[in-house]
Amino acid sequence: MTGFASGTGALVPFSWTWDLRSVNAKGLDLRLRVPDWIEGLETALRAKLSKALGRGNVTLTLRVQRQETTGDLAVNEYVLASVLSALAVVEHKAKERGLSLAPTSAADILSTRGVLEHASVEDETNALAGALIADFDILLGHFLTMRASEGKALQTVLDRQIGEIETLVSQAETAIKDRQSDMAESLRNSLLRVTQNSDAVDDHRIAQELALIAVKSDVTEEMDRLNAHIDAARALLQDRKPVGRKFDFLMQEFNREANTLCSKSQNSALTRIGLDLKTVIDQMREQVQNVE
Repeated sequence: MTGFASGTGALVPFSWTWDLRSVNAKGLDLRLRVPDWIEGLETALRAKLSKALGRGNVTLTLRVQRQETTGDLAVNEYVLASVLSALAVVEHKAKERGLSLAPTSAADILSTRGVLEHASVEDETNALAGALIADFDILLGHFLTMRASEGKALQTVLDRQIGEIETLVSQAETAIKDRQSDMAESLRNSLLRVTQNSDAVDDHRIAQELALIAVKSDVTEEMDRLNAHIDAARALLQDRKPVGRKFDFLMQEFNREANTLCSKSQNSALTRIGLDLKTVIDQMREQVQNVE
């Protein structure tokens, strides 16, 4: 089932953006694009999605940015030691040559490149991961709400299509009754032609042919199964659990019975109803692909 949700969040010095979307699929396919330097994050998010969803091609994208901060100033001990050693050498050489140097102040030393620098801020990935997981719960809630809204609209469409199938099946039952007189008349004419053009008629063979015609034209089982499939479809529509795969199978069964009905119809009105039935079933099967 299709769905979409996006969101943003922040935990100083980090900020992030979410993008969660899904399209129709036979099974559940999760594709996560999240920073790999946040330990345990992808595993936790994948577990939450697997628990909440049963079907769909789902893509989750997370972008995390770290804001530049000034931080506290700190003295680089290594650079300071190098600067002081260099000053001592310079003062010693100047003294050997009788030169007098101006006193070097602490400010002069601190202004030397590399002596004073911003203190590094270690990334608190544990705290960040916790904040992201909590924020994802909100995002997932919005995502599920959207899918539920779409599912409710889809339920209305499927309910209408089941009603159309039920109407056509009822029309088919009426057409089956109406065709009986036509089939009887056609059979009488066929028998008359056979008996008039044959000197010796095998009664046993005639009985066999009649039985074969009766079997080929009998659609009682097909009609019973179509009515049973209608009841099953309505039950699935009210089920709160994921029913997409069951619906897929049921639509195959609907189509099989409609095909058999058309092949056995031997009546233009019944054939037309069978073709209309196949059209509605095909339309419903397309909608079923959106059901989780």
